[in-house]
Amino acid sequence: MNEKDICEIDCSDELKVRQVQGKIQQENLSDMTQLFKALADENRTKIVYALCCEEELCVCDLSNIIAASVANTSHHLRNLYKQGIVKYRKQKKLVYYSLDDDHIKQIMMVALAHKKEVKENG
Repeated sequence: MNEKDICEIDCSDELKVRQVQGKIQQENLSDMTQLFKALADENRTKIVYALCCEEELCVCDLSNIIAASVANTSHHLRNLYKQGIVKYRKQKKLVYYSLDDDHIKQIMMVALAHKKEVKENG
C-alpha cells in the first residue's frame, strides 16, 4: 500500500458506519471466524475438498488422500466436527465422515471459483 491507497479523511459517511457497526453487533461473527480458522489449515481444507468430491469417506481413506497419519487425520476431523463442518457415522471398525450440510460445499466451490478468477485476471 502507499499513500494513494488510503483515505485522507477520518470518515466519509458516519450514517453508513453506524448502520454497519450495528449489523456487525447483531451477527455472531466470531462463529464465522472459527469456521474460517478451521478451514485455514491446508490438511483440513484438503479433507473438506475430498468430502466435496466424495459424499462420504472413512478416516483411513482420508489419511491416504492427504498423506498424513490416521492419528493426525483424526485430529483434523475432530476439529472440523467441533466446528460443525463434518459429521460422522461408525460402521463396525470404520468411521465414515461427510460434510455436515451443503453450505460447506458451497463455500468451498465459491472459494475455488474465486481463486481461478483471480488467477485468470491477475
